[in-house]
Amino acid sequence: MNVHYTARQAALTPEIEAYCEKRLGRLKALARDVLDVNVILGVQRNRTKAEIHARAKGGGLVVTGEAMDDMMEALNQAFDTLEKRLKKERDKWREKKRRGGRERKALAPVVETPEDEKRVIRSAFYSLKPMTAAEAMIQLDIRSKEAFMFRREGSEKWSVIYRRKDGHYGLVEPD
Repeated sequence: MNVHYTARQAALTPEIEAYCEKRLGRLKALARDVLDVNVILGVQRNRTKAEIHARAKGGGLVVTGEAMDDMMEALNQAFDTLEKRLKKERDKWREKKRRGGRERKALAPVVETPEDEKRVIRSAFYSLKPMTAAEAMIQLDIRSKEAFMFRREGSEKWSVIYRRKDGHYGLVEPD
C-alpha cells in the first residue's frame, strides 16, 4: 500500500504521520486490496480539513472529515468514516457472493431441451447491391461473419460465399 501525504497551508508533524500510519495499519486488515492512499491535510480560515482518498482494485473511496479546532479530530473523523465505508463495501461484496451462489442453485432447475428440434435463425447478412465474388469476400472479412449472401454482378442471381474451416473461401451459386 502506497501512502502519500499532502499538507495545504498546514504543518505535517511526525505525530500526525504516526497516527495516520497506525490507523492505516488497522484498515489494511479490513481491505487487503487497497493500492494507494492519499492523505490531504488543509487549513481554510478557522477550520481544519482532512481528506483521505483510498484507491482499491474495484474502485475508489473518497472520505472527508472536518473539525473546527484540531487536525487530529478531523483525521479521526475521516478514518472512522472510511472504516465504516470499507466494512459496508466488504459486507456488500460478501452478501453478493453468497446470494449469487444460492440463487444460481435455487433458480436454475435442470430443464431438458429436446435435441431433435431444429430451429431456423434469421440473419441479415446480405447485400442487395450486385457485386463480384472478390467484393463479397471483402464484405465477409469486414463483417467478421461465417457466410455472406449477395447478388452476382452479371446474372442478378443470388450467391453465397462462406468461410471454410481450412481458412479458404467457398462459393455457392445456383444453377
